[in-house]
Amino acid sequence: MRALAFVLWLLPISSGAAATIAGHIDLFSEGKPLRAEEAQDTIVYFRPKVPLAAVPVTPPQAMSTLRKQFVPRVLATTVGSEVRFPNQDPILHNAFSTSKDNAFDVGLYGQGDGQAVTFAHVGYVRVYCNVHHSMIGHILVLDTPYFVRPDASGNFRLADVPAVEGDLVVWSERAPPWHSVIHAGADAPVSVQMELTQRRIPTHMNKFGKPYGRSSDGGY
Repeated sequence: MRALAFVLWLLPISSGAAATIAGHIDLFSEGKPLRAEEAQDTIVYFRPKVPLAAVPVTPPQAMSTLRKQFVPRVLATTVGSEVRFPNQDPILHNAFSTSKDNAFDVGLYGQGDGQAVTFAHVGYVRVYCNVHHSMIGHILVLDTPYFVRPDASGNFRLADVPAVEGDLVVWSERAPPWHSVIHAGADAPVSVQMELTQRRIPTHMNKFGKPYGRSSDGGY
């Protein structure tokens, strides 16, 4: 009987019913609206009430270094996935993070494919370059396969999600996460407003725990 009850409990998700979650994001800073394209630096994800296992993303994703920036600046992936750090600049770069559970350091490297890092734990990973202080990337490692980044107009569309109740989250590194419990496919399009309060480039140390030098955005 317990086994039968467990199967029936999973039935709404395993029945194959799929839905779409759509919406729009407006961002503000000090009460003033920001450009719509800045919503592309947010991540929208849906966690069904009955969670599903998130499989690693294939092929591996990439966060490149290009014109002294990490591109894309914000990336979502699933736990157990690989992310590669190619260098597309003709100068030396580094990619490292001191984030809890997902710390890594690929060392100083020149132009080329770079190394891949496997993220084994759910969480938020800030990525820095030990050479250039202003370089910062953001990787959100999720336990759900349902995520998307909004387009340049601030619109988002999550397709093929299970038609069940769950937690819809809009994440930004510059604001507390926005949450809403919805029923995928049954609720109206979602309207999200977020006030950004954090700096775009937070104060941080290099990978040795020391301040960057004056030439940390030059030299290389």
